[in-house]
Amino acid sequence: MQPFTTLTSTPAPLKVINVDTDMIIPKQYLKTIKRTGLGSALFSEMRYRDDGSENPDFVLNQPAYRKSEILVAGDNFGCGSSREHAPWALLDFGIRCVISTSFADIFYNNCFKNGILPIVVSHEDLEKLFDDADRGSNATLTVDLGSQTIKGPDGGEIRFEIDPFRKHCLMNGLDDIGLTMEKAPKIEAYEAKLAQREWA
Repeated sequence: MQPFTTLTSTPAPLKVINVDTDMIIPKQYLKTIKRTGLGSALFSEMRYRDDGSENPDFVLNQPAYRKSEILVAGDNFGCGSSREHAPWALLDFGIRCVISTSFADIFYNNCFKNGILPIVVSHEDLEKLFDDADRGSNATLTVDLGSQTIKGPDGGEIRFEIDPFRKHCLMNGLDDIGLTMEKAPKIEAYEAKLAQREWA
């Protein structure tokens, strides 16, 4: 998993509340068990018209936001079913950080397991971030996980809270497998002792 330390990007404003996982990645794309290749289907029902052409009104189709790595979203992001394909699709598109006032618990947990930083802010701070994001390519945000800050284009700073263990995992690129591998020496030592007992 790619470590997350600092990220500077033009933020994309998605001013929609209750964005559920079916909106993030519709059910017809859930057949795959690969984490890659889902970026083109991210928000597909909003991004594309019935004929398959892009909807120019959707934020991620607009030139300023096509390469956004930060998504600023409305309340209760990631609600609905527990599909892990939702953070897979976000990450495959290039989104490394999602900022909202609240997240569904399962989606929130799945983000950390896949290298995405979900940040919870107040409604007041979210409105400030939407204002920054509305400026398009003329404004960037810098998310610094070490200092737990979001720095705006005009020098303003917003602090956010994060569980220390999750922070450690993100900054060191540790998913569940990586955490297990950190304990490899202890596992090997235990297995060696077990083997000796079996031969005794």
